Amino acid sequence: MKTAFVIIPARFGATRFPGKPLALLAGKPLICHVAERARRARGVARVAVATDDERIVVAVRASGAEAVMTGEAASGTDRVAEAARKMGRADVVVNLQGDEPLIEPAAIEALLVAMEDDRVEMATLSRPLEEGELSRPHVVKVVTQANGYALYFSRAAIPHRRDGGPSPLARAHVGMYAFRADFLQTFTRLPPGLLEREEALEQLRALEHGHRIKVVATGYRGFGVDTPEDLERAHALLAGRDQGA
Repeated sequence: MKTAFVIIPARFGATRFPGKPLALLAGKPLICHVAERARRARGVARVAVATDDERIVVAVRASGAEAVMTGEAASGTDRVAEAARKMGRADVVVNLQGDEPLIEPAAIEALLVAMEDDRVEMATLSRPLEEGELSRPHVVKVVTQANGYALYFSRAAIPHRRDGGPSPLARAHVGMYAFRADFLQTFTRLPPGLLEREEALEQLRALEHGHRIKVVATGYRGFGVDTPEDLERAHALLAGRDQGA
């Protein structure tokens, strides 16, 4: 089995929700929920939060999780790549967003299974679309080849069905990535592509430069906390899970 690290990029100054990583959810900082759930995934050797903010480092370490200080970074992926270099040897690095407090360990495990294939440089997740999502630009769609590798990611409704109505082939992208460790460093050195700029989707950089992305099916819907209102929804979802336990 390959050695896998999960690295969670976090920064304090989010535009829509400043201080989001340290916002309290059920009495615990949001970022600590993400790290705790990632640590439950089987096959993960280390889980670390990568940040340039000492306040986040203190909170993460106080919860018993690992934190790695980084410099300023142009993107979360760049921050993950820097942290990976500091953490030492790994075969696989999972980039898990720091605003996913309900991440299911099984979703991480599904990526790790895909990365056991030495031919896979990069992998991500897709899920079934829910009603009305096909036309929503904030829900990224993905279409794949027959072998499960991505053809394209878009905010547009793809594929377009000539005869009308939603296509049963359409799937939503879940924004979590696994990289072969050496390819993560290669990816961050690639220049941003034209399609990446058009769609504001970083993963298109890999496709534009001729690299392949394996797409793995999951039932995990993804739940990112982008606003204080999202945090309230997360409170309600956690409470519901506790009552159902």
